[in-house]
Amino acid sequence: MSDWQVNVVIVWGTVSLLFCIKGILESKDKRSAFGITPYLLPLGIFVWGDAVIFGLFWFVVSLMTLIVNDWIFFLLIISIFWVVRSVGETVYWINQQFSIINRNPPEKFWFHKYFHNDSVWFIHQIIWQCVTVVSLVTTIYLAKAW
Repeated sequence: MSDWQVNVVIVWGTVSLLFCIKGILESKDKRSAFGITPYLLPLGIFVWGDAVIFGLFWFVVSLMTLIVNDWIFFLLIISIFWVVRSVGETVYWINQQFSIINRNPPEKFWFHKYFHNDSVWFIHQIIWQCVTVVSLVTTIYLAKAW
């Protein structure tokens, strides 16, 4: 790996570990495991509870990448992660659409002004389906390059 790639992996891993620790504090001490974290989306972290697991996951991935010294390996893991994460989110939003439990009021989403009522759920579903497609194609491409 070139120097800039090593630096990206080191920063990714360090930031991930710090957010893992922050996630533990938010979840345990502040009881805010479901606190929204929109700025952590690139790490697949949507709430503080996610940060505990995914922060540790990305830290370990970063260490493994530095050990094997392979940039494509790092990108491939990111891509595979997004395939799995986006499929999970698609299923989540399908379940949310038909659930009687209202965990996510439609009015709290910025795109509710364009898509009213329960239509916000299918918008979430198709957004995550698009992420799945892009991630899957990227995974195939990177696997071939690796």
